[in-house]
Amino acid sequence: MNRFFIFFVFAYFIFSVFGLSLQATEMKVISPDKHVVFSLFLKSGILSYSVSLNDSVLIDNSPLGIEREDGTFTQGLSFISSKSDNIDDRYHLKIGKQRDCIATANQTDFIFQNQNGNRVSLQVRAYPLGVAFRYKFPEKSKKKYIIKNEITGFKLPLGGKSWTMPYDSISKFTPGYETYYVDGAPVGTASSTKEGWAFPTLFQVKSKWILITESGLNETYCASHIQPDPKDGLYLIRFPEKDEAMGFYDQLPSSTLPWSTPWRVVILGNSCGEIVESNLVTDLAESSKIKNTEWIKPGKSSWSWWSDHDSPRNFESLKKFVDFSVQMGWEYSLVDANWDIMQGGNVKQLIDYANHKNVGIWLWYNSGGKTNTVTERPRDIMCDSAKRNQEFAKLHNWGVKGVKIDFFQSDKQAIIKLYIDILKDAAKHHIMVNFHGCTLPRGWQRTYPNLLSMESVRGAENYDFDATYPAKAVWHNTIYPFTRNVVGPMDYTPMTLSNMKYPHVTTNGYELALPIVFESGILHFADKIEAYQVLDEECKSFLKRLPTVWDETKFVAGEPGKYVVVARRNGSKWVVAGINGQPFSQKVTISTHNLTKYITDGKGAMNLESRLLHSADNCVEIEMIKYGGFVAY
Repeated sequence: MNRFFIFFVFAYFIFSVFGLSLQATEMKVISPDKHVVFSLFLKSGILSYSVSLNDSVLIDNSPLGIEREDGTFTQGLSFISSKSDNIDDRYHLKIGKQRDCIATANQTDFIFQNQNGNRVSLQVRAYPLGVAFRYKFPEKSKKKYIIKNEITGFKLPLGGKSWTMPYDSISKFTPGYETYYVDGAPVGTASSTKEGWAFPTLFQVKSKWILITESGLNETYCASHIQPDPKDGLYLIRFPEKDEAMGFYDQLPSSTLPWSTPWRVVILGNSCGEIVESNLVTDLAESSKIKNTEWIKPGKSSWSWWSDHDSPRNFESLKKFVDFSVQMGWEYSLVDANWDIMQGGNVKQLIDYANHKNVGIWLWYNSGGKTNTVTERPRDIMCDSAKRNQEFAKLHNWGVKGVKIDFFQSDKQAIIKLYIDILKDAAKHHIMVNFHGCTLPRGWQRTYPNLLSMESVRGAENYDFDATYPAKAVWHNTIYPFTRNVVGPMDYTPMTLSNMKYPHVTTNGYELALPIVFESGILHFADKIEAYQVLDEECKSFLKRLPTVWDETKFVAGEPGKYVVVARRNGSKWVVAGINGQPFSQKVTISTHNLTKYITDGKGAMNLESRLLHSADNCVEIEMIKYGGFVAY
């Protein structure tokens, strides 16, 4: 009898420790502040989970599981053990919403075994405003294994709204994460493309906000997106399309063991502003692999291509943009495609000229190789390890500061490896990097801080390529701070004041605000020199002194698809900027603490006015006109 009693108490203790019941297994990971709960369920050998914020379930019972070629981890699972840890991570970023970051979380590794005796671990972290999880195969093997499928899903309650971007249909120039977001479509809306939805995806449900993306991606896995038809609000993981990269390379990821997948990331917010301010993507990324980062210097750059596509072939044109960088006190000048067939001089002469003027040169490259047919040059260098390292060594000796590498067009594992290899090799030669025609940031700006920006955005170049862009850009740009720019730096090439093929609808006040509303470690001012020279001295002075590195970012006001106001701090100096994507005026109230002036639209959409802020006032009401904006500093 006593022995039976002892056994009963012991069994009860075991079930209590792991949160089990005799009917089903339920295990929880709770954030340090107790507000976020990740609940893990094991029933009849099948895993699922839910996520709640302040007792409100925001991710309902959703599937978990992964299929390897040698066996499934989607059913027939049995619980083995768990191990819990506290995460207290402090790290420094070269770029981003803030330089010094602190991340605290509770983590548990849940280990399961399938019917073949193979093990998988689900590693879960619960942060004060988010959760993340990934699969880990802990066993050791030099054999390469293939992931056939991942059934991970995110079930959103119906009745909410979504801001989601269709994944690109495959073409010569895509995928590149440059489609238009749907603006507040009902949860469960099907994608307009058979390829599905792209990360990041934003939702508003039950008066809360959710952003779903991924982080911690490395060369051992592919990037993922979302299946096209989220029936009943269930958004399921989807691997890259077979036809990406011209059909070359494996569609499915493979690796030896041990092996970890990328983090599946769920950022939570009681308000949309908490999404904007989140650093969860970099919190989950690997620590910096570059020991000495003193040579990595974010900054501002002139850029000739937007206003004159042939200018990279013209030595005298490029010299003028170098001189303009000198005039504006900007650190860099970007030389875009086809500079290797320059006339009137050569690129080495231009670099020497810029070095003499203390302006750093960035050079454009086609990623090249068999996976793209884009003819812009130079190409077929960055895709080859030996040629790439030889080129980087030459650039370093010449004094080139950075490279802009374009046209990757795939999320397959082999292309992800190419990104990583480029970042590693560039770091060895003290070269900074900006990716274009590329995938989404997935925490690489922390792991490889020489990555200053990535495109993966429908940016200002579309004023030359897309007749629908001007009318859509006014509201579409207000979505980016809540979605794309949450996950990493964004090279939108902002503040274009003159018109290209398709004229702007936005005002100059709106354009002036974009370099602050959007975050990027390298700011490419895209317009022609004359467009900036005609600005009054107050505006030009502002552009000269504008930081590109921020110690703090605060959301002030806004709603995706309508308007947005953000405040950013560099040292003791604050800058506040807002854009209005609505066909009517929008009033916002901002604190005047540490602010002395603001610039906003004057009479006529293309005129700007500078106004003083009185220190006696605690706050000021600013009216953004139709498609207008402002900056305060």
